[in-house]
This record gives sequence, C-alpha cells and structure tokens, in this order.
Amino acid sequence: MSADTTDRIISWHPSPSKPRFVPPPGAVDAHCHVFGPMADFPFSAQAKYLPGDAGPEMLFALRDKLGFDRNVIVQASCHGTDNAATLNAIARSGGKARGVAVVDPAITDAQLEALHEGGIRGVRFNFLKRLVDNAPKDTFIEIAHRIQQLGWHVVIYFEADILEELRPFLDAIPTLIVVDHMGRPDVTQGPDGPEMLAFRALLDSREDIWTKVTCPDRLEEPNGPPWNAFADAVCPLVEDYPNRVLWGTDWPHPNMQNAVPDDGALVDIIPRIATSESLQRKLLVTNPMRLYWPDEPI
Repeated sequence: MSADTTDRIISWHPSPSKPRFVPPPGAVDAHCHVFGPMADFPFSAQAKYLPGDAGPEMLFALRDKLGFDRNVIVQASCHGTDNAATLNAIARSGGKARGVAVVDPAITDAQLEALHEGGIRGVRFNFLKRLVDNAPKDTFIEIAHRIQQLGWHVVIYFEADILEELRPFLDAIPTLIVVDHMGRPDVTQGPDGPEMLAFRALLDSREDIWTKVTCPDRLEEPNGPPWNAFADAVCPLVEDYPNRVLWGTDWPHPNMQNAVPDDGALVDIIPRIATSESLQRKLLVTNPMRLYWPDEPI
C-alpha cells in the first residue's frame, strides 16, 4: 500500500465518554494497538488498510481517561512484521506497557531477545484472510517452539468458521495460547449456540488456552450499545473460566470506521460480563499481570 495515500482511515471515537464503571486499581487494557505515526514508523507495503496516526500519546491519554493503569499493545497488521511502532510505544510508557509482536519467520534469536528486552511477551498469528495474505501453519509452529524459551505465549486471531480446521495446529503449539476475541463466535446464538459451544470445547481441551472476552462492537455489529447479545453470551464464559480471560478496548479499533465504538461504553460492559468484584479483578488485574508482568506483585 502506497505511503502517499491521502484517504487514511479514522476508526476511533473523537471524544469517548467517561465510563460509569470504575476499573479496580492496577487494571490492564490487555488488547490495544498503535498506528504510526506514519512519518516515523511507515506502514507495511502489504497493509490492507492505511489508518490515520494513533500513537502512544493518544493511547495513554485514553488509558487514563478510562481509568486503566497499563496497556498490552498488540502489533497491528498494517505494520506487518516491523514492530518498531509497538516498541516505541512500550518504551514511552514508563514501564506501563508490554507488547505482542508479529515476526518474520527468518527472525534471529538475537532479534527475538531484543524484542524481549523491548517489552514483547508474545507473538501473534493472524488467520483473517482479509488482513493477511499468508498464514503458514508449519512456520508458525516453528516460531512457537523458538519463543518458548523466552517464556512468551502465542496469540491467535481467527474466525469461528475455521476453528475445527485449526484444531490440529492449535494442539501442536507448545506454549500458552491466547485467542483473540474468542475466535469471533456469533454471539447472537446465545451462550449455548454452536459456535460458543465449539469454543468452550477448545478451552476444555487444554488448561493453557486463554481468551480475550473483547469486541462487542465487532461481534454484535451493526448493533451498538448496550450489546445485550454479547453480554448474555460472554458472561457465562467469564464465570466458568475466570482464570483464563483477559479484556481490552481494541483501540483504535482497526477497520471499524463505519461503526466507531465509544470506548467509555465498551468499558461499561465489563460489569455485565464480570459480575462480581472478584471476577473483575481477575479479568482486569490478576490475569494480565500473571501473563505480562509475572515478576511484579499483584
């Protein structure tokens, strides 16, 4: 994608509301991104979309407004395997951010070590065909084995219709796995719908598979708040797997330019899916700290 493209996508709310829900002290937004700024961190030539700049200053200002203390910054597909923008945001966070990278198969052990020093704690494999041209399973398995020695985990992004196809691949990953957005099930089917039941079967197959209970704006699109179907489908999942769930804003909401969510409204769904203070603390503090800041007291 040409860097001189002028029609850049704006996918985030210009003035998100202050949420009514107050996150517990130490809360982590465990799934967010940064875009550029493009002048310093150009987008990949293979990017499927060209967003406007959404750098660390914007992210950290939103974090503070929403009442969170830390961020986990996930490498956005528009930056390809160049993790410089993500590393820059982590470096500017004052120790309040960690990251998930996307890496080239040819990456060296020394380069992996450098990413670790820069705050990376996981690697992401993306299977969404509209975002990536190639998702080589054999290569991904090799990468998973290489990052195991660093104590990293694997983050996987896929849609529900390929879950069964991916099961042998998932079974072969030797590290802890975090599934983005629950593998995008159809939440309108309810908590006992076939796609949610299939995802539960995946969670039951291994105790080291976690998930992000995120993105009502994506999973219940085009419906806006209060996202009742999402809350109804996801609340039982949080109750049944309380030690394996994470939450994040998904800011700046890649490719959501036609249905930009209010981040304050996204935060306000948290007490509807984690209905007690204990569940909220596990979701927002204990679990992400275990995964991304394991050496720090909780």
